[in-house]
This record gives sequence, structure tokens and C-alpha cells, in this order.
Amino acid sequence: MVKKLASQWLSAARISPTALYTGQVWQTTGRSIPELKSMPASALHLALAPSMFVSRSFGGPTLEDFLLARHDLIDHHLTELIESGKVTQIIEIAAGLSPRGSRFVERYGDKITYIEADLPGMVAQKKKLLATRLRACPNHHIKVVDAFAEQGAHSLDGLAMQLDTSQGLAVVTEGLLNYFDKDSVLNLWARISSTLAQFQQGAYLSDIHLQAQNSDPLAQAFVAGLGIFVRGKVHLHFETAGHLQLAMEELGMACQVLKPSDFAAQIPACSGKGADFCRILFARPASAVK
Repeated sequence: MVKKLASQWLSAARISPTALYTGQVWQTTGRSIPELKSMPASALHLALAPSMFVSRSFGGPTLEDFLLARHDLIDHHLTELIESGKVTQIIEIAAGLSPRGSRFVERYGDKITYIEADLPGMVAQKKKLLATRLRACPNHHIKVVDAFAEQGAHSLDGLAMQLDTSQGLAVVTEGLLNYFDKDSVLNLWARISSTLAQFQQGAYLSDIHLQAQNSDPLAQAFVAGLGIFVRGKVHLHFETAGHLQLAMEELGMACQVLKPSDFAAQIPACSGKGADFCRILFARPASAVK
């Protein structure tokens, strides 16, 4: 038992605190799978519970509110893309401890191909945790990616070359954008746009935090606290949804910016107090939008 716990803590040291915390939120709310349970993640979630209680008591956002809203809203639109037949292939960049790949492959079986992509340390850890599932499902993959690489097997294009361009592709990033500066994000979007343009249909889903929704003192304090938690700056790249849409248009993408609370009637998690702390962007190659 001691040996098992020591192994878990050693593995956790190679995983960011946000990945651990988010993974535990998915566990405690029934969105994850047993293989992704983690003692360190549980301990971190418990340690942050008092601060989340204080924020909620003052009417402020909590990590759990917007984590669940963004996750379920991305799932909602990805489900629609798959069930409409527009998408049969998914690449999730920086998948971390996300259960999305396992859940979607469980639901759709060999109708989809799902690639979870991340840095080498996370890939090695997740392959170990999901070894049984991966053996049972040849269309579920966990692979190394350098989303900013121009070429090579580990670039986004390198992963996409392994897929069928006559079918639709969705690229997903969750919990990634706001930890990079604006130039890096634009670079990533340019690569995503270029990759999606090669496929019969393409879609990009991501969460993002905007300045306009995070300008009051309470929200700013929350962003500062989040920066401490993730050990780095949290970047708010665009002031409004309009600014974001213009940036995407310049990269050849038509973009909708979705407000979680607008979906509260369909998605219970989108009714939380802090659900609108983030937005969901849903983009497609402009050439495909009529």
C-alpha cells in the first residue's frame, strides 16, 4: 500500500496541479473513469475546498463551476458533431487526465477515432493507467504532441496525417489557452486552422477567458489566485468576443463564442454561479461556412 501511494505521488509530481485538480473534479462529479483516480488529486481538491467555499459565499466564481460548465458544453457540441456525421475523428490536445476520450470511445465504439495528445510525461502516465482500455479499443490512441512544432511526427500535422482526410476532424483544447501568451495562442490557432482545412469537415472547440468577463475586482482577485495556483500568469488575450472572432477570421476560421449560461436549460452544469467565468469558442474553417 505504501509503495502504491509513493508511486502515485511520484507520478503526480510530473503532472501540473491544474490537471490533478480538474481530474478530481471530474471524478467527484461522476464524469471520469476509475482508472484515473488519484490520491494526490483527491488531497489537492480537499485542500482547496475552503477557498472555493469562501468565493461561493461572496457570490464569486469557483473553479468547479466553470470547469464543469466548459467540460459539459464542449462535450455537448462534440456530441452533436459526431451524431450529425460531420466528425468521425478527434484530436484532443493537452488531454491531461481528461476522461473524454475514454467516454466518447465507450459511447461510439469504432464509429470514431480518438487521439489524446499531450507531452511525453503525461502520455507515458496515461498509457499506463489506461493500458487495458487501449488494448480493447484500437481506435483510441494516446500520443505525444508538440502543438507548436512546424513539422514532424509529434506536430499537429504529423498526428493528422495518420487520419482520413475524406472524413471530418474535430480538434479540442480544454484548459490550455490561458496559460500561453497571445502570440503563442495565435500560432497554435494558425496550425489548427491549417490542419482542419485539409479535412472534409473541420471543427475546433476550446474554452477561453476574456477580459470583459473578468474585469470586476472579485473576478480579478480570482484570476490572480488562479495564477498562483498554476504557478504562472493567466493570460486574458482578448477583451471581447468580437476581438476574438476577428483574430480567428484573420487565421481563416469562422468562430462562435458561446456563453455557458445560455445553455443552462439543456446543460445543468451551465447554470452554476461561475459558469460564465469562461467562454467556449466553436470555430470552423471559413471556407466551409456558408
